[in-house]
Amino acid sequence: MKKTLLITGASRGIGLATAELFKREGYEIINISRTACPIEGSVNLRADFSDIYSLEVIQDKLINEISATDSITLVHNAALLAKGSIQQIDSQAFQSSMTVNVIFPAMLNQVVIPHMPAKSAIIYIGSTLSEKGVANSAAYVTSKHAVAGMMRATCQDLANTEIHTACVCPGFTETEMLKEHVGTQPELLASIAAQSTKNRLIAPLEIAKTIYFCAQNPVINGALIHANTGQLEM
Repeated sequence: MKKTLLITGASRGIGLATAELFKREGYEIINISRTACPIEGSVNLRADFSDIYSLEVIQDKLINEISATDSITLVHNAALLAKGSIQQIDSQAFQSSMTVNVIFPAMLNQVVIPHMPAKSAIIYIGSTLSEKGVANSAAYVTSKHAVAGMMRATCQDLANTEIHTACVCPGFTETEMLKEHVGTQPELLASIAAQSTKNRLIAPLEIAKTIYFCAQNPVINGALIHANTGQLEM
């Protein structure tokens, strides 16, 4: 039985950890991103998520790669985290956030779903901010709320197809994206870790295992799963 993981943004962080885990479980790996996934044997299709027309360039090759598989797990992992309050965020940054985090995944669904066998899965990567807000992250908060909504719409629209869906919402995870957003100072990272009941950052592999669990269990359908070690409410 040929099993395929189709994932966006598998060159680093949660995406890479997820691809590595699925590879160990016998999956073929197809990565869509601007940067190649370093896993040996993975198929890399280059696309700029801020440009939905880049999907058209890889569409035929993508369909060819997934046409002979028995099961597809599609993981919408790539994301853009733009800084700025609702008063400050400029229209281009807001548009880019929505395109990368919401519109590109929706268009990718339209390409892939017609070729998904029964018992496949679509897993969205949301955020703690899919259900709450924080200051100075207006575009990200808005887009991650939209991701949760798209997952719920996916569940309803794919009723009776034997394709299930979930939205995994990581908390503060020790990734390049987090460090690019807040910096690398140990004191700052420690203060962020202290916002969890476990007083630590989450390892990317922990999120990967949560994604894998959701993909393997169709009873989890239309569910939003928080994987944040229990964030403290400030």
